[in-house]
Amino acid sequence: MYIHLETERLTIRPIHLKDAEFIIDLVNSKGWIEFIGDRNISDKNDAKKYIQKILDTHGFYYSVFELKKSRKRIGIVTFLKREDEKFPDIGFALLPEFEKNGYAFEASNSYLDKVKSLNEYDNIIAITIPENQKSISLLQKLGLKHIGDYQKGKETLSYYGLKNREPDS
Repeated sequence: MYIHLETERLTIRPIHLKDAEFIIDLVNSKGWIEFIGDRNISDKNDAKKYIQKILDTHGFYYSVFELKKSRKRIGIVTFLKREDEKFPDIGFALLPEFEKNGYAFEASNSYLDKVKSLNEYDNIIAITIPENQKSISLLQKLGLKHIGDYQKGKETLSYYGLKNREPDS
């Protein structure tokens, strides 16, 4: 869901087409390519198409978080209700130069707290690859517990959840 939030250091708001240049930087960062995958976004036009597709997809919510003082866009929190998953999943990504400052936790925790307070979901999950230790550490800090590793196509994915339920149950 799209919500506007403020934390001590951040503003969290829905993504919009004006975020195209930021998206180019984010989706082409080393961590995104390695752990999420290449989205083949090389210019502003590609980025706008990518953002528009997100905006047009029911149940997909990308929220940009930016530094309150400078308005510098530094990361995203995602909340996705995928057709092939029973529960919505939360995710996050951050520009590498802003890592290790607690920003991803601050944004994700604030967003997750807001979603939980609405009592609309039986569970919230997160999905990552087992090699993404930074993401796993943050998920655990957010209170999500490892449910298990599952084969999805040719890929092994690690599932985490607020409640310890199998993703298919």
